[in-house]
Amino acid sequence: MRRWYTNIFLVVLLACLSIPMQANAKELGREVLKPYDGWAAYGEGTTGGAMASPQNVFVVTNRTELIQALGGNNHTNQYNSVPKIIYVKGTIDLNVDDNNQPVGPDFYKDPHFDFEAYLREYDPATWGKKEVEGPLEEARVRSQKKQKDRIMVYVGSNTSIIGVGKDAKIKGGGFLIKNVDNVIIRNIEFEAPLDYFPEWDPTDGTLGEWNSEYDSISIEGSSHIWIDHNTFTDGDHPDRSLGTYFGRPFQQHDGALDIKNSSDFITISYNVFTNHDKVTLIGASDSRMADSGHLRVTLHHNYYKNVTQRLPRVRFGQVHIYNNYYEFSNLADYDFQYAWGVGVFSQIYAQNNYFSFDWDIDPSLIIKVWSKNEESMYETGTIVDLPNGRRYIDLVASYNESNTLQLKKEVTWKPMFYHVIHPTPSVPALVKAKAGAGNLH
Repeated sequence: MRRWYTNIFLVVLLACLSIPMQANAKELGREVLKPYDGWAAYGEGTTGGAMASPQNVFVVTNRTELIQALGGNNHTNQYNSVPKIIYVKGTIDLNVDDNNQPVGPDFYKDPHFDFEAYLREYDPATWGKKEVEGPLEEARVRSQKKQKDRIMVYVGSNTSIIGVGKDAKIKGGGFLIKNVDNVIIRNIEFEAPLDYFPEWDPTDGTLGEWNSEYDSISIEGSSHIWIDHNTFTDGDHPDRSLGTYFGRPFQQHDGALDIKNSSDFITISYNVFTNHDKVTLIGASDSRMADSGHLRVTLHHNYYKNVTQRLPRVRFGQVHIYNNYYEFSNLADYDFQYAWGVGVFSQIYAQNNYFSFDWDIDPSLIIKVWSKNEESMYETGTIVDLPNGRRYIDLVASYNESNTLQLKKEVTWKPMFYHVIHPTPSVPALVKAKAGAGNLH
């Protein structure tokens, strides 16, 4: 289906004439990404469900209604490309049974899985550093898959999902945008889902780690996606409340918003990311050469507050990062590790971003290189605000001064899809005033 802006204008005009003005949120479902607003504007642009007929405009208040609006069956909804607009009203819990009643681990647990037995079997003192395997691990995987099938909601092509008012929220699960095109998600607070069945990986780092599944939004093999004016947080389940096993944090959260498997033409704008560890991964594997030439993403005017890492971490992609505000407190529950992760064949182009720390951090820590090869990153106009003052800092030069493996300062592309790039000093006030769910007008 061709998505021409002239047609969209006519649809929007007719919608404005036919929908009562007091339902202001309903007008948002007809909004499309403006031309040149990031990589998602490439080609035919991103229009979501703006062409939806009246019978394909829905207001949903629970998981059952959401699944029905998306097509009626979560196993096949990703293939439903009929244009549709879905308005989320209030809080929707995705971790529920068919009667929309909340459930816990026992709802998903495989009959052969027992967590206490899992801890005994894979105790590093006896199991060692080899990868876990055997009947208990297989039962854990089956349990995790059953949970995923329930809490991760597939979104089909040509869809707009819009929060109503200032209190639309998704918790207990997330959206899986897989192998589709043309999706818009706006004005929703996402509370990160809990993985009830994390995997113990003795080979992860020197001490081993607990690793989990499920992002609030996972974009896989998809194109023309606009994620705008949302809020992402761990909410009522911060990492420190989840305990430790084998001396390592029992990590039940994964990413907030991850982009992988050759996804392309994506704009992430005016979102808030707060109180979360792993925020955004762009490109999932060093060895996935099929990602080369894809993973073109724009991140602009986002507010990162007291988050740990991956802001974003990039492999392969041409990623434009501009006018974002990063704010960190030394007393926060989430310790800062790094902001921009430079991975294999990544091509980050960063402009006029603002970092604020309430302690004297070494600016060379803002960039972390995840590669044994010489990688490239272009960066300009960055302000770092510390207790002893704020100043413009060349972050690539700062990184190079402190590390043996050097970053090249030039990349092989230059952004063409953007509107105004604001002066860096104006970024904190602008972003704090406009970013996040409830700030879409």
